Amino acid sequence: MTTSQHKNTFIQWFRSSSPYIQAHRNKTFVINFGGEALEDDFFQNLIHDFALLSSLGVRLVLVHGIRPQIDVRLQKMNHPVHFHNRLRITDDAALQCVKESAGLVRVEIEALLSMGLTNSPMANSELKVISGNFVVAKPIGVIDGIDYAHTGAVRRINSAAIHAQLEQNNLVLISPIGYSPSGDVFNLSAEQVATAVAIALKAEKLIFLTEESCVDANGNLIAQLTTDELKQNVELNFSLQAAIESCDAGIARVHLINRHIDGALLQELFTRDGVGTLISSAPYEICRAATLNDIGGILELIKPLEQKGILAKRSREKIEMQIGDYIILERDGLIIGCTALHINKIENCAVLACLAVHSSYRDSARGQRLFSTALNIAEKHSLKTLFVLSTQTVQWFIERGFTICEWTNVPDFLKALYNPQKNAKILFKSL
Repeated sequence: MTTSQHKNTFIQWFRSSSPYIQAHRNKTFVINFGGEALEDDFFQNLIHDFALLSSLGVRLVLVHGIRPQIDVRLQKMNHPVHFHNRLRITDDAALQCVKESAGLVRVEIEALLSMGLTNSPMANSELKVISGNFVVAKPIGVIDGIDYAHTGAVRRINSAAIHAQLEQNNLVLISPIGYSPSGDVFNLSAEQVATAVAIALKAEKLIFLTEESCVDANGNLIAQLTTDELKQNVELNFSLQAAIESCDAGIARVHLINRHIDGALLQELFTRDGVGTLISSAPYEICRAATLNDIGGILELIKPLEQKGILAKRSREKIEMQIGDYIILERDGLIIGCTALHINKIENCAVLACLAVHSSYRDSARGQRLFSTALNIAEKHSLKTLFVLSTQTVQWFIERGFTICEWTNVPDFLKALYNPQKNAKILFKSL
């Protein structure tokens, strides 16, 4: 790639990321990562990404894990590591290891976040990191005859204290330990802490930096899942369970991002498709009726197709007058597809028009989804015939049951709309 091409790629990326920079400013993100991340050579890059997010105005709460650090200390003591139902049984010796690990990891992260070396990504940064006893905990107790000792569960989050620090542009760092009003210390699940913090703060996003990507049976990345899909089809780990709990409690979006991909956090947050798995209560790509607010997006979508002669040119005024006929496919705020269904009740038929899909999203049957939606609407109106005019996609419609229509069978209202210069084929489908 030439220097000019690199420059153009950067400019294109920067322009496309600008809506996200604006959208994320002053929003609260809770990010969880395991203790394994600290042992990775790329952890410093992740620290730089945290600092970058903070510099862009994101209110950050980091919740770190310490599982491997605890295990190392227990092994050095030749003390057995006990788990039951995937939860550590924290006896007195293990609790001491929890305290040591939490303190050491917290100090290491604070030190890295304090780096402001010249020529480094954090040059001239003055990022303030705040830790504290923000988590009130209680013991799990005895379950199925198993005494979990000093293993606890979150009882309450001091959200007011965390908000106060975020308001002062401080980054809040939370360890997976909690305190009881009686002064006892409890070992907590970092995922549970992150979930409780996100819910208490009403955070815009909860992000889990995981050890591997969320993939399907064929090893392909799962880009998006709803909580219903998760409950039905996916074997749940701690992060997925936390995602469901968070979404059910009102967190709009939970992201699972493979931390081993350098820059994955930035790609997920500042590009439209990202590199992780988005979990939400409802799909973030929806097919819906268009509104007047969508006119600009529709025009932007169809302009390249009009320039190529694939679609007939439509003015803003014409679309505004017919906006009730339009159906759009919206993905994360971007209109990536549209079509219009112009119904003529007098002749009991309709014309399917302006079927368009963004060039970056044409390989996932989105055109079919728009077509099916329009077809369902036509059938609900008990229409007899659906017409379409096409110059370059005739075969696509034939494959969906359309037939070339003879001019003598074309209804009068459609003849009035027909432009002989375009010489478009007229197809019909009986409903």
